[in-house]
Amino acid sequence: MKSIILLCLLICSALLFAHEDNKKPNIIFIMSDDHAAHAIGAYGGRFANLNVTPNLDKLASEGMLFENVFCNNSICTPSRASIITGQYPQTNGVLDLDHKLDTDKQYLPMELKKLGYSTAIFGKWHLKNEPLNFDFYKVLPSQGRYTNPIFNEKGKGNWPQNKVENEGHSSDIITNSVIEHIKNRDKSKPFFVMHHFKAPHGLFEYAPRYSNFLANTEIPEPASMYYQPNWGSEGTRGINDSLRNYIGSSVSTRNKYISYYNIIFDDETSVNESAHKAYQHYLKGYLRLVKGIDDNVGRLIDFLKKEGLYENTIIVYTSDQGMMLGEHDFQDKRWMYEESMRMPFIMYYPKKIKAGGKTDLLVNNTDFAPTLIDLVGGKVPKYMQGHNFVKTLEGKEEPNWRTATYYRYWMHIIHHYVPAHFGIRTTSYKLMFFYGKHYLPESEHEGHYWKKNYQGEELETPHTWEFYDLKNDPQELHNRYNDPACKELIAELKIELKRQRKELNETDENYPEIQTIIEKHWND
Repeated sequence: MKSIILLCLLICSALLFAHEDNKKPNIIFIMSDDHAAHAIGAYGGRFANLNVTPNLDKLASEGMLFENVFCNNSICTPSRASIITGQYPQTNGVLDLDHKLDTDKQYLPMELKKLGYSTAIFGKWHLKNEPLNFDFYKVLPSQGRYTNPIFNEKGKGNWPQNKVENEGHSSDIITNSVIEHIKNRDKSKPFFVMHHFKAPHGLFEYAPRYSNFLANTEIPEPASMYYQPNWGSEGTRGINDSLRNYIGSSVSTRNKYISYYNIIFDDETSVNESAHKAYQHYLKGYLRLVKGIDDNVGRLIDFLKKEGLYENTIIVYTSDQGMMLGEHDFQDKRWMYEESMRMPFIMYYPKKIKAGGKTDLLVNNTDFAPTLIDLVGGKVPKYMQGHNFVKTLEGKEEPNWRTATYYRYWMHIIHHYVPAHFGIRTTSYKLMFFYGKHYLPESEHEGHYWKKNYQGEELETPHTWEFYDLKNDPQELHNRYNDPACKELIAELKIELKRQRKELNETDENYPEIQTIIEKHWND
């Protein structure tokens, strides 16, 4: 009799453990705003020795770090739309900050709910329409505030009047809300939580406890912040540098419309001196916000471990794009240059991902949703244009993977005086075309908020190409488009660029003025 009882107990125990092993993993998708990959220690950039991100570095050591992840449009709303839809901008309809993502295109939570997940989003949303397809949300209206932020919260009234006030810093409040939600979750379902920080978006309002962090530290500067005679083209500098005080918001006093120096300081000095002084202020504010993110990620991980959830939770850390941190004397993002286009991407899931892995697979933000869906046993829907990279997570080769990733910035001149452009990036090369014109005809500019705030959005800037050999010139200091030695390679890249524009529904058939510019200057 005793042996029968013992056998029954062993069988029940085995069934219990088998159930636990087959239980779907939870998913926490952590995304910051404008967090450049080179501002994470694990990526080994110029800030690595400052020890700003020990928790993210540890997460990378326990999971996989992706070295070649890029957005297809380095601006908040379009990038977030691509992440949640798995589609490129012309397909999901979100080209710039003025567009809304249709509620029936909130695909990622919709697909995960089909797989039995509870879904929630906290923090920055920025896709304008109500996040209806999440079971719960607590999101910032538009960009939101850093200090004592207001959130739109499900169950507190009708959108967008469902506002609740909170006291404290947004990074702390968002993390508190995520932890509280997981504590009180429906334990019969695996959970999918999008944990979106507002930080480190500028202007940089960090929690007071970080005021002394790096106070006495000289932050390393990029060499490209100063004069670069071989960088750029007439499309980014103007003829004989005639647009250097206009194109691209600056750290120094170079740009006469948006200069970080002139926002913070009220004295006059030389361009180089202003660059140094403004850069130190800019980076200390930025890195203090990054430190706040890292501390909160550490707090979240400690909670998951305490609750016994860490081993069965997929954790993603990324940002909606990169950030220009003084490179080429630029602030903000938008550019196809490396620091803006590159996204950090760390993925942890010990049941599938071997600790300490690194990959140079060429990934973009349309791939995130398909990968998460496939990883938890779902079928990637055909309407998604991105691809899943689960084989890479398992240490295997990806068959027929892309050799180049497409990029397009639509918001000509608006906000930070960046000309409209598109291009492709391979693992070794980058080709960009600055077509320099807004996609809306000038007759339709009236009524847009930016019409009265920015100087010359109707201006057609020069139409030029830039080509960079990233293996030999990773800082993009030498535009080699007119180098005869690169002619054949550039021709091959143009063929691939044209192919991807057509395949991805990213042509300009609906924008005849731009199409005319492209056709005229394609073979320049």
